Amino acid sequence: MLEIVIPESEFFDESAEQFINIPQKTLKLEHSLVAISKWEAEWEKPFLSKEKKTNTELISYIRCMTITQNVEPVVYLGLTREHIKQINDYIDRPMTATTFTEVNDGKKSNEVVTSEIIYYWMISYKIPLEFHKWHINRLLTLIKI
Repeated sequence: MLEIVIPESEFFDESAEQFINIPQKTLKLEHSLVAISKWEAEWEKPFLSKEKKTNTELISYIRCMTITQNVEPVVYLGLTREHIKQINDYIDRPMTATTFTEVNDGKKSNEVVTSEIIYYWMISYKIPLEFHKWHINRLLTLIKI
């Protein structure tokens, strides 16, 4: 889990020509199969792809990652570049000490992995459903083992 603190600040909404107060809020975030599933339901495309996410898609995913209850949508306007870097670093972490030695035959996989496929793998390998709240990289490592 990642915790980030969004400080109290003010945001100017140019379209409404008014200032918006952003309250201080601590967000608890989890990069999990649950979050990916929510995002894919909203955007109807695979999250785990090489395709770069737009800022709107990224903020949407951060909302899906949020496990803090009752967060006002305006709070996400207070995310800074440093917050985004922290979140991206957290998403990229392996969250495990397990490593694999792989023989690369030069072929790239074109397999599209969606949340439903990962749920299928969990069911196939009899992995308890509670594990869908694990950091996704740790869950994928367990599946690979």
